[in-house]
Amino acid sequence: MSIKKTSLNNLHIKYGAKLVEFAGYQMPIQYKDGIIQEHKYTRTHSGIFDVSHMGQLFISGGDDLTNDLEKIFPADLKKLKINQSKYSFLMNNKGGIQDDLIITKTSDGFLIILNAACKYNDYEVIKSKLENQYKLNLDESLSLIALQGPEAKNVLNKVIPGCNSLKFMNGNNYVYNNKKIYITRSGYTGEDGFEISIKHSDAETFVESLIENGSKLTGLGARDTLRMEAGLCLYGNDLDNDTSPIEANLKWAIPKSRIETEFVGSEVLKNQFQSGVKKLRVGIKPDSKVIARGNTKIYNDKNQEIGKVTSGTFGPSVEHPIAMGYVDNSYSTVNTKIFLEVRGKKIPANICNLPFYKKNYVKGEINV
Repeated sequence: MSIKKTSLNNLHIKYGAKLVEFAGYQMPIQYKDGIIQEHKYTRTHSGIFDVSHMGQLFISGGDDLTNDLEKIFPADLKKLKINQSKYSFLMNNKGGIQDDLIITKTSDGFLIILNAACKYNDYEVIKSKLENQYKLNLDESLSLIALQGPEAKNVLNKVIPGCNSLKFMNGNNYVYNNKKIYITRSGYTGEDGFEISIKHSDAETFVESLIENGSKLTGLGARDTLRMEAGLCLYGNDLDNDTSPIEANLKWAIPKSRIETEFVGSEVLKNQFQSGVKKLRVGIKPDSKVIARGNTKIYNDKNQEIGKVTSGTFGPSVEHPIAMGYVDNSYSTVNTKIFLEVRGKKIPANICNLPFYKKNYVKGEINV
């Protein structure tokens, strides 16, 4: 199977990107400045991320569609206003997460942003569960650009006037180069930011205009360190088919109004809400400068294995190694002493609060 390229591939090459294969696409892992500088520039100014590999699924329909989607997703879609977004999950019957996603209510249905590695399977699952009653369009004529950081609103507003008035987790239609584009105020870095859905043919000139106004291209490497510091999950690492939202410490994303209702996996989640779970996702801070990567085994002080790391890196903003992972629930309390097995040695560490770095989303609405 050939590796796909996004509409910004030539731009990545022009700016000296190191390209790698990710989810079937050739993607930039970093540019000339390197991951740490890209990370810090996003935290202090703004970074541009090509996330065109992700899926943009449009589903057309009215109230019947809303009712049917609520049988699939544990979100309160009836309360969503036009252009408002929610974080949610596509789950299996065992309550495991098949994908985590963002659902936005549009004027004629819903837009769902899917993870790149999951999008084609998600499409088939959702289409099947909706029993082919609605029009589904996994639109591959669109690029997706994320602009993240404290200066993102000022940079973007110079190119698309008025967009800086958007509330967090809300979107709207705008015009660029005489064509409609869709912008939401959201992201995956812990910073204020926007995601712009735009035709492939306009993506390169659009990104160049962001660069001209002071932003910089940023690769997947910095995207990973930024999301890690913000305590955000990466599907395939921190979330999978065998892990529920409750175990992933994401129960805040399931509204109380949905707990007693029926959706895929609802019986398992209802039981977990009532009885608790055996494992829980936690933040982990090593005592030393050693980085514990994914699949690092976690032990208690009696040398008993109690879990594993799912994501680990060096946090450029917190200037210390950080990790997330799953431990037996009895060891999930903050400041619990644990040990990480790195290269045959047991490295002391502590369970800590998430996020590692304070989120700086635009004020006015919370991320629920």
